Amino acid sequence: FHMCAGCMIHNLGSYQDIRFMGAVSNSMPLTSSFFNICNLSLCGLPFMSGFYSKDLILEVLSSGYFNMYVYIIFYLSIGLTVSYTLRLLYFTMFSYSNYISYSFINDRSSFMIKGMGGLIYLVIFGGGLSSWFFFPTPYFICLPLLMKLMVIMLILFGVILGMIFWKINFTECSKLIYFNKLLVVFSSIINFNFLSTLGVNYYILSLGGVYLNNMDQGWSEYLGSQHLYNLYKYYSSTGLMFFLNNMKMFLFFLFLCLCLFIMG
Repeated sequence: FHMCAGCMIHNLGSYQDIRFMGAVSNSMPLTSSFFNICNLSLCGLPFMSGFYSKDLILEVLSSGYFNMYVYIIFYLSIGLTVSYTLRLLYFTMFSYSNYISYSFINDRSSFMIKGMGGLIYLVIFGGGLSSWFFFPTPYFICLPLLMKLMVIMLILFGVILGMIFWKINFTECSKLIYFNKLLVVFSSIINFNFLSTLGVNYYILSLGGVYLNNMDQGWSEYLGSQHLYNLYKYYSSTGLMFFLNNMKMFLFFLFLCLCLFIMG
């Protein structure tokens, strides 16, 4: 999966926005095919490698003792996984091209194609082989019928949600845009725009500006770090004069030592 995604991103000029990946299957048929097979395997498509691990994880967690919040997040993540899988499949396979040029998008890298082609067999058959290897006898987890069907129902919910995101067009004059306009008008009536932007940020930013001018770049800077820096610089430069091999300094110290010797 990561090799396919990296190859596509590299060919698209390091763009990672999937809206630029329209109709990649026309220029990169093998890479996009491998990519969507891996994506469906990660989604948990039955009898692929991701299905065996995900199905076991789902059933083990479903048989545990957790609160309602954990179960809601847990099952909702299943549907959303299928949803963005279908959305990604749409943008890479069926969407219109939104990229500047197709001149650099190709499947000419033989090393990548060979590597992805060898690993795709593990994506398809690796899950079953590893399951038969680690579990010589079939495992069985007893769950109620509703818990067994919950995963299938949420997968179907994710498919429907993905199709909705597939078909929706935010540039049309749809009910969504109309509702957005009503929301803007309603928020302007109750002054929500002022309360959520200027009313919240103005006084905090003003106080920050006063602190910056009077403290951080004023007395605090002069009497604090900047003043200590100047003192350290002055005393360091004064002490450095004793180590510059100055003949006057040597004669002065010699005279001082003689005076101390005579006085002693």
